[in-house]
Amino acid sequence: MLRLTWVQPEDLLGHELRQARLDGREPSRIEARWRAAGGLDAPERAGASPERPSRYLRLLAEDLLDELADLPSTLADDEPTDLARIKAACPDWPASRVSTRTTPPALEAAWLGRAIGCLLGKPVEKLPLDGVRTLARATGNWPLTTWFTAKGVPQDLLAQYPWNRRSAATSLAENIDGMPEDDDLNYPLLNLLLLRRHGRTFTTTDVARLWLDELPPGRTFTAERVAHRNLLCGIEPPHTARHRNPFREWIGALIRADVHGWTNPGDPAAAAEQAYRDAALTHTANGVYAAMFTAATIAAAATGTQAVHSCLHTGRTVVPPRSRLALAIDHALHLAGKHQDFDDVVDALHARYGPTHHWVHALPNTALITAALAHANGDFTGSICRAVSGGWDTDSGGATAGSIAGLLAGTPDALPDRWRTPLKNRLATSVADFDGTGFDTLAHLTHLEATRP
Repeated sequence: MLRLTWVQPEDLLGHELRQARLDGREPSRIEARWRAAGGLDAPERAGASPERPSRYLRLLAEDLLDELADLPSTLADDEPTDLARIKAACPDWPASRVSTRTTPPALEAAWLGRAIGCLLGKPVEKLPLDGVRTLARATGNWPLTTWFTAKGVPQDLLAQYPWNRRSAATSLAENIDGMPEDDDLNYPLLNLLLLRRHGRTFTTTDVARLWLDELPPGRTFTAERVAHRNLLCGIEPPHTARHRNPFREWIGALIRADVHGWTNPGDPAAAAEQAYRDAALTHTANGVYAAMFTAATIAAAATGTQAVHSCLHTGRTVVPPRSRLALAIDHALHLAGKHQDFDDVVDALHARYGPTHHWVHALPNTALITAALAHANGDFTGSICRAVSGGWDTDSGGATAGSIAGLLAGTPDALPDRWRTPLKNRLATSVADFDGTGFDTLAHLTHLEATRP
């Protein structure tokens, strides 16, 4: 029996009930009807429940998803999705300016950093925080400073905390052989292709067409898979982000934001607006803000003249100040400055977000990425290891932290050999003709887009 992940109505309903409470809607009466009919919670870690429900329960889930979408939100005024309203809500929105120059070596370091951080987090993706810490400690790799390994880990621990099934064969120290395919690298490749085809004036519809042409549905997850399904059902952007999509504030838009920052060095406003047009296909409100924050932070870092704290401050200016994401970023920065031991930062973040947010949600993951970069002062190894050691969406958090810290490092040679060498300047992907491409080539192609008139 095929249980396709992230699209089954009975699973989406459980996620939507949680999302409703987070974004200021009151779902209690709808939830009571779901429970009375025998409906269950959404799977905590998997993308689909193991058993197919009755036809009645599935039809009920579809009806209730639509009813939940019609509930009014008490946060609507503070968390707009329309770009004009977002900009109006941000008193320190950065002025548009002519982009400065970035360099191919800096962009290569950013591409490498994204890949390294992603690869570091891949084997422990989906594991709880205790599992990440226990597996690293079992090999003397705590605080985390290098790749995970299965060598020396007792079998009972491996049984209790199994490596990510899809990644274990390609992402442990003993078996890394180039950068394996991952959605955290596929999306930057797609956005590079987007700019090559449409330039900086691309529209959200251009993003949709590119996905239909170049992105296999099986390589999508959460909000991206739902939006892909919506496109195939004839639903057009931006409704693709809203229709039966409980993942619209998760991390997917954030992991697509890097190219928008890389290609707008010194112009965080332009980077944020590009990220917005990309994110609007799949996300709303805080899911969109997370992408804009990331793109603006990277645009500041791409100048090569700002320290990480200044870059993060710049990113914060494109986030509506009364939004939940703004509060999460501010809290993360406060914790990073308050605690010397990063474990204390992580414990505080998990105490605040763990009980209420899914492990792929944008709020906790953006907070963790921010705290990791700030606590490490932008140091490459410190940033990626802190991001991954904090749990949640470990490969995505490591990738974004690595992209920013790599860009700040300025050159591939500034990244330690133990990180760069196993990647062999080779990336695997199913996107267009990029399979096997080197990071130096990707940097060259990105530099062409960054300097295109």
